[in-house]
Amino acid sequence: MVTQGTHNRPFRPTSAEFAVNDDPEKLDKALIRLLGKKGDEMLTEEVKWLAMTHKSFDHGRRGFNDRLAYLGRRIVELQASLNILAMSTTIPEPAVRDEYGREPFKHPALAGLAGLTLQRKNAILDKKRTARLAEKYGLTEVLRWKPRKPNNVEGSGVEVVLTQALFAVVGAISLQKGGEVANKVARERILGPLGLRG
Repeated sequence: MVTQGTHNRPFRPTSAEFAVNDDPEKLDKALIRLLGKKGDEMLTEEVKWLAMTHKSFDHGRRGFNDRLAYLGRRIVELQASLNILAMSTTIPEPAVRDEYGREPFKHPALAGLAGLTLQRKNAILDKKRTARLAEKYGLTEVLRWKPRKPNNVEGSGVEVVLTQALFAVVGAISLQKGGEVANKVARERILGPLGLRG
């Protein structure tokens, strides 16, 4: 019998086994839901699994999606900013009177700048909203991770892990298919369903 420390109690692991997907067909179906027709053909097999793998899975020995998610998040944030700028041009800016009678510089390209705020962008890309979108696309069933508390995945941060996987797919597409395709995916498959049409 294995004992822990100086006590004569048997050692029992605190976390139970957490089952993860290992079926490539299930992964392909989730990518088709996320990316549309032939979405399963946009990435190589290795990159598909990498995009769905969190660093908690197998202690990060098989590679994980942090860098892909970082790149994908930047692409989605840029597209959100561009979309907000384009939408904000229709909202007139409030007139501010200058005590010296000066006119501020105005240019059509700067017209929507007042509508672009960090709070507005963060509200659109909130982790709860993006996690729900990832659930809708079925990423919950294909995610590879090990929650800290298998009995409480919400308490283990499933929203962050789902959001990271969603952004990792965009990052992987940008590396494999180019920025134009990644921008289109970000606009049509993530920002559109989140309510940002443009």
